[in-house]
Amino acid sequence: MPKSNWLKEEFSYGYSSGNILSLIPNFDRIREEKKIGGSYREVFFKAIRPFLTSSSRVLELGPRKGSWSRAILKYIPHGILHTIDFQDVTSWIDPKLYSGRLICHKVSDYSYEAIPNTYFDFFWSMGVMCHNNLTDIEKILTSSLPKMKPGSYAVHQYSDWNKLENYGWKRGQIPEEFKLMEDDLIWWPRNNQVTMSEIASKVGWEVINSDLNLVKRDSIILLRAPL
Repeated sequence: MPKSNWLKEEFSYGYSSGNILSLIPNFDRIREEKKIGGSYREVFFKAIRPFLTSSSRVLELGPRKGSWSRAILKYIPHGILHTIDFQDVTSWIDPKLYSGRLICHKVSDYSYEAIPNTYFDFFWSMGVMCHNNLTDIEKILTSSLPKMKPGSYAVHQYSDWNKLENYGWKRGQIPEEFKLMEDDLIWWPRNNQVTMSEIASKVGWEVINSDLNLVKRDSIILLRAPL
């Protein structure tokens, strides 16, 4: 199920995480923050904001209805955001509203051929790699690296079964029967900090921190492109 064909179908409806920057979260954000065990606002200001300047060029994987995209765009008034998704997200986040600062790419695989090389300062994803098996995570990290400027950064949330075990499967709203199933049959494939770091290092990223420790259920990795 976590193969690319399943991902294309499963998230065709899009979904919203609410207003990431709001001091008071709406229902969608409250529901998601309860599952993940953390504040999206805190994630933004500790895992994204430090890597943005007013003119940053940002790449976002899987924007869905654009909750994180809108927050990023607010802090790059002279920059540009490119998004990559299996879906056409322009009905949810309209590029015409951002005067050329938002470019949305609909892709069919992990080659990312339409994305410019040696261009981006920051690469971000939330709620994407947690649904990808290890083979596809390696493809994503391999294809995205040439798109980054030397010394640029990437931050990605991913599934961490060690943290999930401590946090609680029911609390994290992940079916416990997944423990007995193969990764290709579940939508929350096995991963952990050691494995994720090994994959990133293998394809050329420098692992700065395997987990920024901002949420309790999952891990959020900080990577740097080689200089």
